[in-house]
Amino acid sequence: MNIFEKFKLGFKKSAENISTGFREILIKKEIDDSSLDKIEEFLISADVGTDSALEIRNILAQEKINPNLDILNEINKILKNYIISTMRPFEKKEFFNKNENLNVILVAGVNGSGKTTTIAKVAKIFKQNNNKVILSASDTFRAAAIEQLENWANKVEVDLIKSAQGSDPASVAYKAMEFANKNKFNQLIIDTAGRLQNKKNLMEEYKKIANVVKKIDEKAPHEVILVLDATSGQNIIGQVDEFNKIIPLTGLIMTKLDGTAKGGILLALTKKYKIPIIGLGLGEKEDDLQIFEVEKFANAFIQTS
Repeated sequence: MNIFEKFKLGFKKSAENISTGFREILIKKEIDDSSLDKIEEFLISADVGTDSALEIRNILAQEKINPNLDILNEINKILKNYIISTMRPFEKKEFFNKNENLNVILVAGVNGSGKTTTIAKVAKIFKQNNNKVILSASDTFRAAAIEQLENWANKVEVDLIKSAQGSDPASVAYKAMEFANKNKFNQLIIDTAGRLQNKKNLMEEYKKIANVVKKIDEKAPHEVILVLDATSGQNIIGQVDEFNKIIPLTGLIMTKLDGTAKGGILLALTKKYKIPIIGLGLGEKEDDLQIFEVEKFANAFIQTS
C-alpha cells in the first residue's frame, strides 16, 4: 500500500462525511444563499473551524459555477484548492531529515493520545533517514509507561535512557542529553508524562524538563511537539492552548485520524494557531505515521486522485 492509499484509507470516514453532507445539501443542483448557509453550517459541524467555514462559503458565493457541470465536483475542487493554499505554509517535511548536531525534541500529550507509540514511529523515520536516535523515558510516574517505551525502543532498534519509576523526570532527560552529546547522537526524543493541561503541578514538571536541558544547550529543546487524538474533537483546541502557553509548540502530530469523520480539525488548528503539522497517525502499526504533505492530505480529505 503506497502513501496515498494509506492517506485515503485513513481519511475514509472524513471524506465520506464531507461527500455525503455536500450531496444532501446540493440535491437541487444549485448554489443559492440557503445552500451556502447549509454548507457553512455543515463545515463547522465537520470541525473545519468557523473562520475556514466562512471563508469557504464566501469563495463559493463569488465563484460562478456552471450549472451544467457536476456541482459537487466543482465544490470539491474549490475546497481542495482552499485546503492547499491555507495549509501549505505548515508543511514541515524537513523535520525528519538527518541532523548534524544533537536535536532535542520534547514530546507532550495527554493520556490516551497515542504519544508513546507516536514517539516510536517518529524514531523509526529518523533512523531510516540515517539519524542516530535515542529516547528518554521521562514519563516516570508509571512503570508501565517506561516499559512501553522500552519495548518500542527495542522494536525499532534505537537507544533508551531510563530510571526507576518515581525518579525525577527532569533528571532522566538531563542524563539522556549528556549521554547523547557524549556519544554523538543526532536525535534525542524526550517522552513526558501524559499530562492533563489543567493540572498545574504536572505542567510545572513539564516546564522543568525543558529548563533542565537548557543547562546543556541553551537552545534546547529545539522542537516541542504535541500529540493530539483526532477523536477528541473540540477538546483538542484547549490542549493546544494550554501547552502552547507553557512552552511554544513547534509542531503537531495528529493520531487516530482513521477513527474519526472529523479530520477537518487539522484545518481549524492550522488556521487558528499557525503551528506546523509534522505527521498524521493513520493506524496502530509502526509504519502508520505519515509525514504531512498538504496535497496528499487535501486529495484524501475529499477522496480525489
